[in-house]
Amino acid sequence: MAGSQKQATRVPSCTDPILAARLEAIKQLAGGLSERVAVMDRDFNVIYTNESAWSDDASQLSGHQAKCYEAFTHRSDPCGTCPATKLYESPDVRSVACSSGGDGTACGMHQAFPLVSSSGEVESVLVLLKAPSKPAKQTSGERAEAKYELKLGELIGSSAPMREVLDMIRLVADSSATVLIQGESGTGKELVAKTIHRTSYRRDKPFVVVDCGSLPETLLESELFGHVKGAFTGAHATKRGLFEEADSGTIFLDEIADTTATFQAKLLRVIQEGEIKPVGGTQPIKIDARVISATNKNLSELVQAKMFRQDLYYRLAVLPIYLPPLRERREDIPLLVGHFVADSCKRHRQPLRTISPEVMQVLTQASWPGNVRELQHYIERAIVTTTGPALSWANLVTAGSQSVEHDLRSVSRGAVMQAERMRIVQALQQAGGNRVKAAKLLKISRASLYNKLRDYSIREG
Repeated sequence: MAGSQKQATRVPSCTDPILAARLEAIKQLAGGLSERVAVMDRDFNVIYTNESAWSDDASQLSGHQAKCYEAFTHRSDPCGTCPATKLYESPDVRSVACSSGGDGTACGMHQAFPLVSSSGEVESVLVLLKAPSKPAKQTSGERAEAKYELKLGELIGSSAPMREVLDMIRLVADSSATVLIQGESGTGKELVAKTIHRTSYRRDKPFVVVDCGSLPETLLESELFGHVKGAFTGAHATKRGLFEEADSGTIFLDEIADTTATFQAKLLRVIQEGEIKPVGGTQPIKIDARVISATNKNLSELVQAKMFRQDLYYRLAVLPIYLPPLRERREDIPLLVGHFVADSCKRHRQPLRTISPEVMQVLTQASWPGNVRELQHYIERAIVTTTGPALSWANLVTAGSQSVEHDLRSVSRGAVMQAERMRIVQALQQAGGNRVKAAKLLKISRASLYNKLRDYSIREG
């Protein structure tokens, strides 16, 4: 129900425990933000907003439940199209964005995320709204303020997918709700977890990392929950678990999909009750550790295949973050390369190396199956194993693995061919279409020029 601009919309009561937890987490997150945040149901009813979302005349909507188009655009009819409907129609869609124009959405939606109930259905959507438009005339200070920040902690990116990630991190950082980070290997899931911790009020408390996939079930339980003396063979003393070590801080459970059903049941109880019971112990211990988990697998598919507990999945994914692979954010590669070159040169006590635009283009177009981690290690090998003021094509090939080297050679050949074609076209234009004069300008034989015209499908005129 829409309230006045002086009071944020109340989160309604909800019988579904997962959806209620997510709505409560959003309320905690958005309450003190200057950014405009709203939650809407399937019928476009506004079921929650923070105070910043309302315009100056929103108070006229109090007394009845407002539709989003009534609350944010003061229209009596729905927008012509709304990208948010895709979230209900396609469960695999993780987020949608909108650009207004024509008869499209006019509410100022910047991005929308699905909110899933315990039954797996999308019941409502979280909407991040754009800031109100500023007057046309801006000072230089206002223009500088509008420039998007390309870095958050050690995370770097200006592409649309990474802006979504950085926005989400800023939104969720100070919440105590659980976060699930999903993405391919090498995309930087642990770095995202560290960034959430370091930008939260828990930043001065412990950040504890647990690789769930590297430990057998019995050892993992002992490591996380601790054990009492004599609990099992070799337990010569009582040992604190990592949940206790992370008390008041953050515990990061990496590769959570690789845990067993028995362990998942125990972890679910810890998250629900906020307490642990050491192996062999009888007395529970209250803990206050924020849980961030990560996996390179699709947990929703594992849930459907009954290989991961559904109730635990929804407890872990109160605030889900999808980290895109490098191939979906190629425009960030020059930023990452510049950062990795500077960092590697500093750590290995070398003068700062430069990279030509041609070499940067080759790096940007390579596939990088190992994502950001592979790119980082590749640049570091090139810095350590080569000399000279600039990283050349030869340096990159020398430092490359077979898969990347194949990509780089292919991209390099393509770049050379493109440049050669452009030079031939330019020479023909300079020669007024005369092939003999163009061949002289290019310093090649007429026969060679004819062959290249055929190879590149160049037709004069």
